[in-house]
Amino acid sequence: MSERIRASVCMATYRGAEFVAEQIESIVAQLGPDDELVIVDDCSPDDTVAVIIQTVARLGESRVFLTRTDHNVGYVRAFEAAIRRSRGRFVFLSDQDDVWTPGRHEAMIAGLARALVVAGNHSILGRDGARLWYPPLRSSTSQRPLLNLFAILIGYRPYFGCAMGFRREAIAGGILPIPSYVTESHDVWIAITGNVRRSIRHLELDVVERRLHESNQTPLGIRSLGTILRARRMFLRLIAEAVRRASRARAARR
Repeated sequence: MSERIRASVCMATYRGAEFVAEQIESIVAQLGPDDELVIVDDCSPDDTVAVIIQTVARLGESRVFLTRTDHNVGYVRAFEAAIRRSRGRFVFLSDQDDVWTPGRHEAMIAGLARALVVAGNHSILGRDGARLWYPPLRSSTSQRPLLNLFAILIGYRPYFGCAMGFRREAIAGGILPIPSYVTESHDVWIAITGNVRRSIRHLELDVVERRLHESNQTPLGIRSLGTILRARRMFLRLIAEAVRRASRARAARR
C-alpha cells in the first residue's frame, strides 16, 4: 500500500477547532488520488477532533487519516508522530490554521525532484503581499548551504515547517528521530538536515498563507535575549548532530 502513496501531508492539531476545517479544505482540494493527509491531534481539550471528523465526512474524503495522542506531547512530537505514520514518497508539513495557496502541492513535489528538502515562502492571510520581517527565500541560495546555516544561526532564514517538505529518503537516520531536546523549531532542524546534506531547494513562490493570531504555536513577538541565545546554542547542537548523522549515512553506503 505504501508504494502507491505519492505524497503525505502531515498535520498536527491542538485547540484548532476555529480554523482547521478551512485548512483541510484547502489541502484536500490539491491532493491527487494517490496522496494522503495524516492528522495527529495532540489531545485537544476543545472540539478540534469533532470538527475534523465532521469536515472529512462533509467532504466525503477517504484520503484523510486521523489519530489522537493519549496525552499532550507538544507540537514537535505530534508532528514526529504524523511523519512516522506517513507513507508517501514525498512528505509535507502543515499547520492547522493556515491556507494553502493554489498550485502549491505540485510545485513543491517538483521542487523535490533533485533535492531531499524543499522550502517555500509564505504570505500573511488577508494581507496581500504582506510577510513577516524575514527576507524571502531565493532560489539562488539553494546551492549555498554554508551561507544558509550561518543565516539560520543569526535568525535570517524564513524556514517554516508549514512551507516545507522532504523526500522519504531524508527521514530514517536523518530527520527522524527529531533530537529529544528539540521542543520547538523542528522546521529549523529539517532545514539544517537539508543544508548539511547539501540537498535543499528554495522556491520563491508563496506556498502558504499564514494566519496570525494570539494562539499561534510559533511565537510572533520579539523574544528575550536569553531565549534567543538558548535557541542559537540549540541550533549549533543540531548542526553538529546533522553532520554526525550525514557522516554515518555516507559510511553505511560504502
